Amino acid sequence: MDLLEIRQLSLNFGGIVALRNVHMTVKKGQIHAIIGPNGAGKTSLFNCLSGVYVPTEGDILFEGKSIIGLKPHKIARLGIARTFQNIELFANMNVIDNLLLGRHIHMDSGPFSGSFFYGKALREEVGNRLKVEEIIDFLEIEKVRKQLVGSLPYGIQKRVELGRALTMDPKILLLDEPAAGMNVEETEDIARFVLDINEELGMTIILVEHDMGVVMDIVDEITVLDFGSKIAGGNPREIQANQKVIEAYLGQED
Repeated sequence: MDLLEIRQLSLNFGGIVALRNVHMTVKKGQIHAIIGPNGAGKTSLFNCLSGVYVPTEGDILFEGKSIIGLKPHKIARLGIARTFQNIELFANMNVIDNLLLGRHIHMDSGPFSGSFFYGKALREEVGNRLKVEEIIDFLEIEKVRKQLVGSLPYGIQKRVELGRALTMDPKILLLDEPAAGMNVEETEDIARFVLDINEELGMTIILVEHDMGVVMDIVDEITVLDFGSKIAGGNPREIQANQKVIEAYLGQED
């Protein structure tokens, strides 16, 4: 069974068609990229997957069950986490506290034990902080762990946002342009972390990314969107040779 299946998904905003009959599947353990020109519907698809938008038609099956109509926090609890194209961190909080926010879906102690900080609440706090420290070590951000996020370089902030998603222990990680705005060195670092997340943590990843060097180097499968419709799907070599994709997005060398 595919971990995720998108069936004939359509999304309309009045007379504007953001997605039209999109179908794709993602197998467990894959790195799957969604590419296409600006306005192709990539982020709209992510918003449907994470529950921000409710599709006009179609279905999304996660582990064989429909998630259409579920609230974002319920989808997160099922095991789908995401990062954002524009950094969505709390600038006046430090790195540790930003990462701890990603653990909220694993907190279920009541207000009484939380008020007195004992029993289940204490065990949860200890466990959550240990998890956060594991992620900090994994992403190599130990030196900035107590610094305010707003004071950090852009590339490190992107890494912190990635870390917050990882602290949720997701089954599928949605990365919306993880290398956007980065220099060459930062891009290489984030690509390495994506591979490590997939290989060492065994996490399935779906990413939207414009850097074709990154995409072609690290992904297993690619879905190509154009004007809200899927125009191609396959492995990197097949996509590079697809004439529709070349005309719509990749272009040809003279």
